Parts: sequence; C-alpha cells; structure tokens
Amino acid sequence: MPIIEMHLLAGRSVEKKRKAVAAVTAALVETLEVRPEQVRILITEHTDENFAVGGVTIGQRNETADR
Repeated sequence: MPIIEMHLLAGRSVEKKRKAVAAVTAALVETLEVRPEQVRILITEHTDENFAVGGVTIGQRNETADR
C-alpha cells in the first residue's frame, strides 16, 4: 500500500488538488501495479511564512518581488 505525502503552498483550488491526486494515483497504479483503493495520499498545505528556501520564507521572497 503506497502512502504519498504532498506538501503544497496553500492557495490551490480543490479542483487542482483533485486532479493531482487522480494523476498520482493513476501513475502508481500503472508503475507499482496496485489497485487505486490501495493508494493513500496525504496533502499538507503550508502558508507562505511556513515554507522557506535558502533561509528565506516564500512570504519574504514575494515581498521582495513586489518591490
């Protein structure tokens, strides 16, 4: 039973998350030869201030880009 964790920045629509879940599930069904009901996907959403790259939060990066 594959368990997939997806960490995303908050703000994506329900439709986009559902499409991603369907696509990941389809890929695992094909490549790992499992049934769709065996696939578990956990989505965790993070705000701009709770996700950082290179010591700078995404919120800080966006503030700099807006200037």
